[in-house]
Amino acid sequence: MSTEQAVLEVRDLRVLFPTHDRSQTVKAVDGVSFDVRAGETLGIIGESGSGKTTLGRALVSLVEPTEGTVLRGGVDPKKLSRAELQSHRRDYQIVFQDPHSALNPRLRIIDSAMEPLQASGSKDRAANRRAALEALARVGISEEMAQRYPHQLSGGQKQRANIARVLTLRPKLIVCDEVVAALDVSIRGDILNLFADLQREFGLTYVFITHDLSVVSHISDR
Repeated sequence: MSTEQAVLEVRDLRVLFPTHDRSQTVKAVDGVSFDVRAGETLGIIGESGSGKTTLGRALVSLVEPTEGTVLRGGVDPKKLSRAELQSHRRDYQIVFQDPHSALNPRLRIIDSAMEPLQASGSKDRAANRRAALEALARVGISEEMAQRYPHQLSGGQKQRANIARVLTLRPKLIVCDEVVAALDVSIRGDILNLFADLQREFGLTYVFITHDLSVVSHISDR
């Protein structure tokens, strides 16, 4: 595979955590290597406690690797300045498993959807609001629903709002960490189909992390 095709290149990645008494270390991720090409969906499957979530967090710089490299678009984020990293991170985002804890309960959905834009340095509130409403509408959240608080939404609606938060940044790659595991079985297919639709529309690249073989077979290219 040529590096020109790779949105993400992971080489010999290891993440170790100290035990509570710091006398030993625990291997969360041990020697993982893979590439992800633009526009594809890579499935990563494993049981609970196998290090999948830690791996996903390391891919988007939420966890510091102990050893190895993660190149994003050929760039090593560890070598970027703070300002460069802030801009670079817009392109590499994550959607978490729990749709309830991922949203601030004190913020209306529209304000939560604007947060990533504000955090990335965009100070034009009117433009941020337009982008947030557009992303929310694309995932099936109406302008009226966007005025609600998280407790007024169902689990599936909350996860749609979390997807919209990421979508406002128009990322190149999204890590999807067990994104349907906490949802009712009846709506899991709808959310997976939404991810597939967004991929076709925006040319997104996914790393789909799950314990469920049926999810991998539904959405992953490999």
